Amino acid sequence: MSEAAVISELRELEDLRDLESLFTGIWERSEEPPVNTDILRAMAHSGNYVAGAHVGGRLVGGLVGWLGVRPAQDLHLHSHILGVVPDSPVRGLGFELKQHQRRWCLDRGVKVAEWTTDPLVRRNAYFNLHKLGAEAREYLVNFYGAMSDGLNAGEESDRLLISWQLDSALAEAAAAGSASEPDVKELVAGGAVAVLSVGSAGDAVVRSSSARVLICQVPEDIVTLRRSDPAAARSWRVALRQALGDAFDAGYRVSGATRAGWYVLER
Repeated sequence: MSEAAVISELRELEDLRDLESLFTGIWERSEEPPVNTDILRAMAHSGNYVAGAHVGGRLVGGLVGWLGVRPAQDLHLHSHILGVVPDSPVRGLGFELKQHQRRWCLDRGVKVAEWTTDPLVRRNAYFNLHKLGAEAREYLVNFYGAMSDGLNAGEESDRLLISWQLDSALAEAAAAGSASEPDVKELVAGGAVAVLSVGSAGDAVVRSSSARVLICQVPEDIVTLRRSDPAAARSWRVALRQALGDAFDAGYRVSGATRAGWYVLER
C-alpha cells in the first residue's frame, strides 16, 4: 500500500528552497529556476498560495499562485506553476494539489482561478478541461517569448488561458470524479466539425467551419515531436494557433477535452 501525500502551505525558508529545487529539476533549468526562493518567500509572507506535497518527508510536488485583479472584475488567483516529480509514488497528485488550491481559494472567497498552459500538450488539456472542469476563452500568442528550458527550448510560448470557476457545477462534478468526458463520435453525428485533426502521416489537417460545435485535435506527444522533428512541431504550433485563434475571435469557447487529444469548442 502506497503512502499518502501530505499537502500543506509552505512558509519556512528551507521548505521554499526545496520547492525551488523541485521546480528546477522538473523544468531542467539549473541556471535560471522557474521561480526562486526569494520570490517564493515574499509570496508566502504576503498571503499568496505556496504549497507542497510530501511523501515520507520527501517533497514530491508543488503548486504556486498569487492573487490578482483586473479592472471591473473580482479577485482571482493566478495559478502560476504546478510540478510533480516523475517518480512520484502517489498517482493523481497534480489533481490533489489543484483541489487543495481550490479549497484554499473558496475558504477566502476567491471564486476563480486562472493559469496558462501550452495548448499542444494533450495530457494538460485533458487534465485542465476535463479532470478539473475548467474552460478556456483566450489564446495568447508567444506569451512568454522564446522558451529556454530543457523541455521547450527554441519554441514560441503560445498559451491557452484557462479559467476555473471554482464553485461551478462542472468543478464540483470534476472534484467528485463524476464529470463525463465528451463523446467525439456523438458530437460529429450531431453536426460538430473537425477544424484541426491528426492526418495519417501525423501531420496537421486544417479546415474551416462555422458549425455550432467545433472539435480540434492535437498530436499525441508534442514534447517528443519537438526533439525528433522540430519543423513538424512548428507546423503544429502554427496550425493550432490559427484554428483556436480563429475560433475564439468568432465567439467560441473551449468547453471540454478528451483523452485522445480533442478540444471541444462551442459558441
